[in-house]
Amino acid sequence: MKPVIAIVGRPNVGKSTLFNRMTKTRDAIVADFSGLTRDRHYGDGRLGNREFIVVDTGGFEPDSTTGIVREMAKQTRQAVAEADAVIFVVDIRAGLSAQDHDIARYLRSIGKRVVLAANKAEGMVESPLLGEFHELGIGDPHPVSSAHGQGIRSLLEAALDPFGPEPDDDEEEADDAGARPIRLAVAGRPNVGKSTLINTWLGEERLVAFDLPGTTRDAITVPFERHGQQFQLIDTAGLRRRGKVFEAIEKFSVVKTLQAIADANVVLLLLDATQGVSEQDAHIAGYILESGRAVVIAVNKWDAVDAYQKELLQRSIEQRLAFLKFAPVLNISAIKRQGLGPVWKAIADAHASANCKMSTPVLTRLIQEAVEHQTPKRSGMFRPKLRYAHQGGMNPPVVIVHGNSLEHVTEVYKRYLETRIRAHFKLSGTPLRIEMRSSRNPFAGKAG
Repeated sequence: MKPVIAIVGRPNVGKSTLFNRMTKTRDAIVADFSGLTRDRHYGDGRLGNREFIVVDTGGFEPDSTTGIVREMAKQTRQAVAEADAVIFVVDIRAGLSAQDHDIARYLRSIGKRVVLAANKAEGMVESPLLGEFHELGIGDPHPVSSAHGQGIRSLLEAALDPFGPEPDDDEEEADDAGARPIRLAVAGRPNVGKSTLINTWLGEERLVAFDLPGTTRDAITVPFERHGQQFQLIDTAGLRRRGKVFEAIEKFSVVKTLQAIADANVVLLLLDATQGVSEQDAHIAGYILESGRAVVIAVNKWDAVDAYQKELLQRSIEQRLAFLKFAPVLNISAIKRQGLGPVWKAIADAHASANCKMSTPVLTRLIQEAVEHQTPKRSGMFRPKLRYAHQGGMNPPVVIVHGNSLEHVTEVYKRYLETRIRAHFKLSGTPLRIEMRSSRNPFAGKAG
């Protein structure tokens, strides 16, 4: 799984600037989960071929006992608890403060890997001011400038040093998809019935289940077999062993959910029929789509709602999760063990679709037939000309179309092509990405 780095420090030392620099984006995932403060952000980062999750926290005052500051400190502690490494940010220009000492004392007590970042150090790499930060007892300070991007790479290398690169096994999976276990993540907001569903599977199917030691987050995968197919269940609820009660603080761990999604082949998104589709559900669904994972939607507690509520729920799914319209929607009751058989079939179909092999001749013929049926819209003097297509990747499938003036192909026409490709290959439960690549004009830029 991706390692998690938490950024902590007192207010106004540049934590958010460092977060944006590490993620190379300002479009961080905002965790709008119950009990999580709005200034706690999650984002993906990459250093070479090493991927990681970054958690930005609010200003940390470990000893605060009242008001919003106490709540922020509580959420920062949770971020540190689920992190593999912590970057402690201090301000070299403001110097050491009593609050820095309080934070350092707390970080020394948790036994996690902590890297000290002396921020705002542009032009001060050799400054004697760095020396005073040795008082914190956390090791050598790394002089960085979040605003100017200086020293960030060496800081990340120090934080990620114990964690090797993620194995790039997408191609291996594609070649050996049938023999490898299907990694299945069960995702959803708190109290939606994830634990009940998992325990129902473990009991009803008589699955072989045992705990595999995970990372420092104590993430657990549960191997099991059903009808000869091997699965690896990646649990987002902090599953320890069958039947054990889960702590509430683990149930809303955003990090665990993001890691499970990133590490999965297929994600089962569990909704609560009694609660409808919430913002939390939409956040998780959006991350699944961004990650390119195959997905099956299961509506739990279907037996607990009346006909009117069912109709409202179906309409809500169509509206709020419209971007997952390729995903099958199944109605289940985990506690009554109803509707679970079709879920397994949908999971298998989604995995097969995500690893579907599409030959170049077939794709090219599909594109040509689509153009014959409906030509792309003209843009000014140009009408896009689609010549041929081939597969550019799996899990999710990527189709690359070559031709001329393809930059003028509209999103509506891309969706039209996607619909025809999906129908031919019977793709279910997987995103499909279509890339347009225009041929270079050999006469461009030459005088006539």
